[in-house]
Amino acid sequence: MQELDDNALLREYIERDSEEAFAALVTRHVNKVYSVALRLAGNPHSAEEITQAVFVILARKSRQLGKRVIISGWLYQTARLTAVTFIRGGIRRAHREQEACMQTALNENESNTWMHIAPLLDAAMAGLNEADRHAVVLRFFDGKSLREVGAALGANEEAAKKRVSRALEKLRSFFARRGVSSTTAIIAGAISANSVQAAPPVLAKSVAAAALAKGAAVSSSTITLIKGALKVMAWAKVKTAIVVGMGVLLATGTTAIAVKEIQKHIHTTYSWQVPKASFDVLHKTPPQVVIVPTIFSEDGGRVGENDRVLGIAQPIQEIVQAAYRKSKYRTFVATDFSDAKYDFIANLPNGHGSGKALQEELKRKLNVIGRLEQRETDVLLLKIANSHVDGFKPSGSLRQGAPQAKGMRTAMISGLGQYTGFEQPVSVLAFFLESRFGLPVVDRTGLNKSYDFSLKWDEKDRYHLNSDGLQQALLNQLGLELVPSREPIEMLVVEKVK
Repeated sequence: MQELDDNALLREYIERDSEEAFAALVTRHVNKVYSVALRLAGNPHSAEEITQAVFVILARKSRQLGKRVIISGWLYQTARLTAVTFIRGGIRRAHREQEACMQTALNENESNTWMHIAPLLDAAMAGLNEADRHAVVLRFFDGKSLREVGAALGANEEAAKKRVSRALEKLRSFFARRGVSSTTAIIAGAISANSVQAAPPVLAKSVAAAALAKGAAVSSSTITLIKGALKVMAWAKVKTAIVVGMGVLLATGTTAIAVKEIQKHIHTTYSWQVPKASFDVLHKTPPQVVIVPTIFSEDGGRVGENDRVLGIAQPIQEIVQAAYRKSKYRTFVATDFSDAKYDFIANLPNGHGSGKALQEELKRKLNVIGRLEQRETDVLLLKIANSHVDGFKPSGSLRQGAPQAKGMRTAMISGLGQYTGFEQPVSVLAFFLESRFGLPVVDRTGLNKSYDFSLKWDEKDRYHLNSDGLQQALLNQLGLELVPSREPIEMLVVEKVK
């Protein structure tokens, strides 16, 4: 049975109801399917459920597959779409762990490359056309020779070599735009050595049993996953037909369907796309720089640390402010933008320029740039009004009374009627005041060290902010005042690329 190729095994199953043939297919491809699921879903339990669903789908759709279908490529794509369905549906969603999809069988360069491309690989593969994707799967996931790749694609060895080279170059370009620079040779080696890892030993047997029963004995969540994946696969077919049709329409000068409406649906879901942005997700997600149309209807907020940032369902202006590290009160929008919302992340390792990479992605993806210039505007000047108020303490003075800050070099604690800083410059306080009063706050205190300080004032809830109480606390507790003025400051001017 093992000497038969994939299509022969599938024919055996379809025509003779051969359980042995189907089990052989599962054994041959379970590692690949499981590895794709693990990269995207982020934990082994979820990957096993996705793998089971994929082979149930194969059993159900086996009679609809053409005689020349490339089973390996079909299974890869089905695994990716099923994992996307799993993530979007929130079925036992878990945070992606960077180490979950890593092996250490490479030299240092390839290991580093794999660490960075692993979380991006399947999104990059989704951007390839079907023939290129099949070629990559056969060559690097399955370890086929170029002659075997050519035979599967109905081409000769030389044509297969060129197709694989073109596909690798597309992958390299995709990774480079997201801050991962490498060569096609290193990328090929990294994918070959790491893209497929061993599934749990008993998985093939349990998956085959579930698939041969057409999913009759699987859990309700798996049934839901299968139904959702089948819908996504059906949409993928429609999408392909639309794109092909668009080519014809554009060639004849007739645009019956807006390109942006098609593009709105051509979107891969990432593990960091969660309803609410959080530092936990930002820290756990492997390095990448991505801007994609949001998959959420409600604002999920934005979090940032140094120049690393994560935003969910944010307008273009928010992405620009994150990329250039300017508050909205120091940003001047010189053009009209659409109301479209985006999910975005930029979390390259410290020192690798997440902000700069996000600026480049803004320009590439949305044709938006920002530039700094001096503009006269209304401001609040933060000044010392009473130098006798000893509100700023030497760093470390307040730490004993704040257990939240123990073990941390610096910290801020913010809440209703409270703002406390540990080892913070006055500029941090100025930024907080800027967000509260809605105007740029310019520090004119002359205090140039880091301090411990604490502000407390009465505040009922976030819908009844007590601005007057905050200003009085600022004066009484820190000896500072905010003085309205108008003067030139550095502003971020946002505009479309001409």
